Amino acid sequence: MDALMSLLCLVFGFMELAAAAALTVSPSRSQFFELGSVFLSCEEEKSSAGWTVWRNTVRRTRTQCGKEWGESAGSTCSISYLHPADSGVYWCWSREGAASGSINLTVTGGSVILQSPVLPVMEGDDVTLSCLTKTTPSNLPAAFYKDGSLIRTEPKGHMTLHHVTSSDEGLYKCNIRGHGESPSSWISVEVRATSGAPPPASLQLLGPICHLVVFCVFFTSTLLISAY
Repeated sequence: MDALMSLLCLVFGFMELAAAAALTVSPSRSQFFELGSVFLSCEEEKSSAGWTVWRNTVRRTRTQCGKEWGESAGSTCSISYLHPADSGVYWCWSREGAASGSINLTVTGGSVILQSPVLPVMEGDDVTLSCLTKTTPSNLPAAFYKDGSLIRTEPKGHMTLHHVTSSDEGLYKCNIRGHGESPSSWISVEVRATSGAPPPASLQLLGPICHLVVFCVFFTSTLLISAY
């Protein structure tokens, strides 16, 4: 029983840590032009201390910002001149071994990118996609595709998906005639949680129980040591 409680406490503590931080991207998009810049930040509800930005790319895996790439300042990371080799998966990592959710960033040497949400979107929300060019105003007619099939062409390069559902999940890209095609980006849709729903009673009690178990173990050990 003691071993089970210790395991539950450990798992519960890790869950709290894992959910404590989120990686944010500025500008908020998943595709970037070569030689552009990006700012990454690990944001936590209480404090961002102890979190650092990591990434996996085709060339290297599990490398930390400031070691071989980017400029690190505590829980933030900036890349001033992006290259296609910077494309990959990015996430936050804590000193305690917890990880945030990951995001995919794509850097292209082409002249067109798709501006789409970095993080999963909530079911029922409206989502606007924009087709951006590198050197001209971003209001040119653009064709938008999902999973390789044409959705429609928008005269000003912006397309809105209304009240998204799970059927809207997929790979999206865009094309501007005479300028080229963007890379593809995956858009995820999450089911909206019930507002104000409290966590299960078992999880509400687990935190205090963990503290009580730790105190009891410490108190019992102290008494045994004193008896001897």
